[in-house]
Amino acid sequence: MLLACLAAPAFATEPLPQAPQPNAAASGPSFTLDQAIAAALRNDPAYRTAVATAGSARLDASISRGGLLPNATGHGQYLYTQPNGLLNQAGQAGTQPAPRFIANNAIREYAAQVLVNENLSLAGFAGYRRARAVARQSTADLESARRDLIVRVVAAFYGVLENREKAAVAQRARDEAQSFSDLTRKLEAGREVAHADVVKADLSLQQRQREYSDAVLAADKARLDLGVLLFPDPRTPYTVTEPAPSALPDLPAVQSAAAHNTPDLRSALAALQAAHQDVIAARAAYLPALTLNYTYGIDAPQFAVNGPDRVRNLGYSASAAIDLPIWDWLATHDRIRQAQYREQAAQASLTTMQRTLIAQLDEFYNEARVASDQVASLRASVETARESLRLTRMRYQAGEALALEVVDAESALAQAEAALADGILRSHVARANLQTLTGVL
Repeated sequence: MLLACLAAPAFATEPLPQAPQPNAAASGPSFTLDQAIAAALRNDPAYRTAVATAGSARLDASISRGGLLPNATGHGQYLYTQPNGLLNQAGQAGTQPAPRFIANNAIREYAAQVLVNENLSLAGFAGYRRARAVARQSTADLESARRDLIVRVVAAFYGVLENREKAAVAQRARDEAQSFSDLTRKLEAGREVAHADVVKADLSLQQRQREYSDAVLAADKARLDLGVLLFPDPRTPYTVTEPAPSALPDLPAVQSAAAHNTPDLRSALAALQAAHQDVIAARAAYLPALTLNYTYGIDAPQFAVNGPDRVRNLGYSASAAIDLPIWDWLATHDRIRQAQYREQAAQASLTTMQRTLIAQLDEFYNEARVASDQVASLRASVETARESLRLTRMRYQAGEALALEVVDAESALAQAEAALADGILRSHVARANLQTLTGVL
């Protein structure tokens, strides 16, 4: 933002205070709205946290799927047991010293095996489906975080443009007040107006200088606010480019886009699915669980494929086990009730989200439509105020108007131009909110 420096006029009595110098935008990168959004997505810590959360949820789903599949483990072991002085066969041809510990087969035992295990239960399948639902919810939440960040960027981006325009409006108002002050002094010198007109013009100029100082301060603050989202150092100089205005789409098209591309709705639906799988997993505790085991390798007194007398050490074993729940003091019943409560809460959240989406859609669309319609009216008001000021000054120079009328006309023009800047910002932000809701941005 490039604003001219304010030079304090010289008065016969006391000079007016010097207005602050605006921070001129030195040469730096120029950002369009899309580029600003892309930079903010790279830098915003909240969005990066959402990215990490979504990635972690996807990996949780993959881990849960792996838990449903058979897993293989390599097992190697050497076991020595003190002999008890007797002999036994230990599963081998011939006899050999017997170990003192009943659980061991021989005084020296070698194991080199591959263990394959599989656990089958309804709770495991429900847990996998729940992990997938949570992953979908995290993905939807990531999109919601992206859109929330876009809303912040849009507000800050157009805030820079609005405050830059307001600073320009304040500068024009200050220059207009300066011109009128010079005019009153000239007319006073020719004894055409009273000194009261000079005083009124000076007071108006002082007010315009203060307004200009505030406008410059607001413009610098807006630049820093957007700079926080774009750069490691928010003081980095940059410029922004105002995007071309776009036509407001029809309401049916907006409703269709919002119905198919709303991450908050997808998140609420995924949360309900996850809660439903929690209920299934809790109920699965009433059902039996099956465990399968297959072992292939060596478990013998010799670390070799073949033992003494050509005994084959290499072999396999398999087992199957089933666990039947009998009594757990109603813990399973209570877990089911807990899961059902969470499911009911998720259902209520989904219903509320649907109602909120319908309300937001109409609200944002009406806001965008009204704001767009008012911009044309605000432009007309600015032209009317500008013409009124021109005519009032002509009447004042002709001695047909008072200085107060000129000052009021200057104030009306400054207010109309500031209102136009606010209206343009409102229109842009309303359109951006609507585009964000429908997934266009």
